[in-house]
Amino acid sequence: MTRLFAIALLALAAAATGSAAQAEEDALLTGTLKTISDRGTILIGYRQASLPFSFLNKAGQPVGFSLDICHGIAEDAVRALNRELLEPDAPSWQTGVRLAYVAVAADQRLPMVVSGAVDLECGSTTANAERARLVAFSPVFFLSGTKLMVPLGPSGAARINSYHALAGRTVAVGAGTTNAEVMHRLADKASPAMSVTELPTLSAAYDALAAGKADAFASDDILLAGFIATRPGGQRFGIVGDYLSFEPYAITLRRDDPAFADLVKASFARMAREGILGRLYQRWLVDRLPTGETLGVPMSPYLSEMYRALGQPD
Repeated sequence: MTRLFAIALLALAAAATGSAAQAEEDALLTGTLKTISDRGTILIGYRQASLPFSFLNKAGQPVGFSLDICHGIAEDAVRALNRELLEPDAPSWQTGVRLAYVAVAADQRLPMVVSGAVDLECGSTTANAERARLVAFSPVFFLSGTKLMVPLGPSGAARINSYHALAGRTVAVGAGTTNAEVMHRLADKASPAMSVTELPTLSAAYDALAAGKADAFASDDILLAGFIATRPGGQRFGIVGDYLSFEPYAITLRRDDPAFADLVKASFARMAREGILGRLYQRWLVDRLPTGETLGVPMSPYLSEMYRALGQPD
């Protein structure tokens, strides 16, 4: 009996020591890491129709290239907290930090990062100087640019082959996107001026084009390719014209949080060093998608060099 009592005391002492150490460690936390630790969840913002970066699969689950990257960041964040990462469907009795996915719209994604409604925004977001006044960015993981999707004629040729041909016509864009900003800047350069219609989502912009309510749909070329590959009747459209903007994609996080920013950079370096970034690119841009389609977009030499600079093996 005395021996059992002694063992129980030792166990209690060990638990108390562990709890004290954890409490001391938690007291040193700041910013996003502290918020995640206190909340017990890490909030991942996702887009519903930014294939192949962030979209819903046939089961209605958020998947994509960006979300896989953010999963890797979440693993490193939770490891820094000495906790276990739990998937959204993990049993409620399990203890750790649980992943929670939060849908974001293009025009609300940055405000949701700023307000703390999400910890990481994982979609197809362009990193630029204007947005950097509001939020911070991870290293760039993809390079894209604004182009036009237009109807193809019976011969397979497009009647509209540049934004100049949109004079007096209507172009649909997603609200809150850099593509919308680009098309508004170019609107008056056509004579007569083109009309720019902002729709709540990229899907709505595509639907406007498909229904004949717009003459073109302007978005990042890789997102346009996703619509053509996955939407019924998508092959009726083509992607035309020169690049109208340069769009480097990055994960979005809160500003003025150097500890979390450093963790995100270190996570990218780890994923590059372990070859994970390259494998994820192959999975989502080259191989067959969960929806059954294949985009077949090989990695550009520019992006390959950017990954190599992060530590990707040659």
